[in-house]
Amino acid sequence: MQPASQITAVAFFLVQYFLTNKFLLAEANEHASGYQPLWSNSFGVPFVNATYDYVIIGGGTAGLAVAWKLALSGKYEVAVVEAGGFYEQDNGNGSVIPGLAPLQHLGWNSNHPAPLLIDWGFVTEPQKGLDDRSLFYARGKTLGGSSARAHGAFMRGTKGTYQKWAEEAGDPSYEFEQLLPYFKDSCTLTAPNHAKRWPPNGSVLFDEAAYATTTPGPLQISWPNWAIPLGTWGASGFQSIGLSHSKTGFSSGILEGHGWIPGTINPVDSHRSSSQSSFLKDAMLKTSLKVYTRAQATKILFDQTTATGLEVRTEGVAYSLSARKEVILSAGAFQSPHLLMLSGIGPSNHLRSHGIPVVHDLPGVGQNLHDKTYVGTGFRVNVETSSSLVNSPQYAAKAARDFLNSQTGPLTNGPAYVAFERLPSSSLSPSAQAALQNNFSPDGPHVEYLIENGFSGNNSDYLTADPKDGYNYGTISAAISTTLSRGNISLRSNDPLQPPVINPNYYSNPIDMELAIIAFNQVRKIWAGMANVTIGPEYYPGTAAVSTDSEIERYIRQNSIMIWHASAACKMGMANDSMAVVDSKARVFGVKRLRVVDVSAFPFLPPGHPQGTVYALALKIADDILRDAEVDS
Repeated sequence: MQPASQITAVAFFLVQYFLTNKFLLAEANEHASGYQPLWSNSFGVPFVNATYDYVIIGGGTAGLAVAWKLALSGKYEVAVVEAGGFYEQDNGNGSVIPGLAPLQHLGWNSNHPAPLLIDWGFVTEPQKGLDDRSLFYARGKTLGGSSARAHGAFMRGTKGTYQKWAEEAGDPSYEFEQLLPYFKDSCTLTAPNHAKRWPPNGSVLFDEAAYATTTPGPLQISWPNWAIPLGTWGASGFQSIGLSHSKTGFSSGILEGHGWIPGTINPVDSHRSSSQSSFLKDAMLKTSLKVYTRAQATKILFDQTTATGLEVRTEGVAYSLSARKEVILSAGAFQSPHLLMLSGIGPSNHLRSHGIPVVHDLPGVGQNLHDKTYVGTGFRVNVETSSSLVNSPQYAAKAARDFLNSQTGPLTNGPAYVAFERLPSSSLSPSAQAALQNNFSPDGPHVEYLIENGFSGNNSDYLTADPKDGYNYGTISAAISTTLSRGNISLRSNDPLQPPVINPNYYSNPIDMELAIIAFNQVRKIWAGMANVTIGPEYYPGTAAVSTDSEIERYIRQNSIMIWHASAACKMGMANDSMAVVDSKARVFGVKRLRVVDVSAFPFLPPGHPQGTVYALALKIADDILRDAEVDS
């Protein structure tokens, strides 16, 4: 069978699954009927000016959690404005089935069409540090935001990281023990189903106390009913470089060692649990929350320096929503700083150069963009991986049936097996030691290793990467957790429908490359510790082609891809920090009744994966908003 036919076979069985499982579409319609949404003109609802107590810009990861908390109080009228719609309707199985998440990112190739109904289609500026490549950067344009696009890994940063956050924000409530109730109350943890989880040696260690709460939240956290065989072998590889087995599951303020990570997976049906399917669905059942879908906020409105509402556009129709109390900006890593600048808040010279009247000169808006990349090597392996889905129509058909009939098999697989390592000082240059010591917490890992259940190649296009030659392939990648490079977001024009200029500035600091080369060599040592599972020599890139430090550096620059953790372009900090955009309660400096509550408000990118911290921040700031409202009343 030709490769194209193999892919067609996979698509056929998955589409067949969708057609025989109309409950996905029915579930989306059920959600919609309860939201009291203000839909599009195609539903016959006119767009008119309206007023609420709180208007939230962005129905993504943070925005829907904030909306849930505010609406659940029962005291205030709350509205959410979201540019996208329902991912169940717009992208079907691609967004709902955890095992298909990698294909939704597609890779870095900006020429490959993204699933545009649920994605903004952002492309970075050419990155000098990545051999002048421009990268497609997946971002959710849908209810649930990037929680509907991400792989779903769920963990927390280290205790030292949150201590540093507290120090930079001048607020001890960001220390780990103070944030822990919000981490706990955001979600409900379900232990692994060992009766369904296969293979049986995919046992999980985790700290149940890290999730214990009397008020569990609607977000569902669990482990897939499939332990990728390559992950079970990865344990021996990590042990070969001296990493121990994590006993806490990466949620107790410690990121070290290796283990299975939980993900945002509903244990009942093995579907993705996003902010839409959890927080918004719960709010739909219990509150009068209003949701504007297919509605893009184009400008925050001010009375001098007091935010009063926003301009919105849907299907070319413009209208305004007013806020009696506050406007809450939760548009995401790139669009929160973008919308602030479009609205007159940001570096004054930059705003004036685009003809935008300055409401408040705030130099830090769009600066301090903190992100990281990852890259790895690939081998042929003697265990089944996602390669089997394209090599065998029979395997693909069975995977679809197993998911449908028993919520088992490879399509249930979301996040898998990772490891964290703090590199010994002896392996680092003196300048790297000093920089890392001065900029990061002493308990944070320098590197995260990821076992990838398939072939990533040069990361350009995951739909076509697998060699499709009958072999199973695996990849182990390394992501640097302590990147020193910083990028920026800027205006392309004063047209709100034009995307921002995105410049992550990867590898602009040479210490990042020093760490990446060390991590790359560690990846090869990890593979060497997995000799029982590999077939033949390294398949990609191959030691003959890439062996010296200069060859490794060139490989990293030509093959690295972002890990989709862009943060901190509306940095939280104290008033004496010239680059700070919001204070510790997420209030924008220099104006009133405006907050930024999403990943852009982080002071920096914590190690690990940020989703859990986004939810905790959202609930924490929602509590601050409610307390402030009580004082004002």
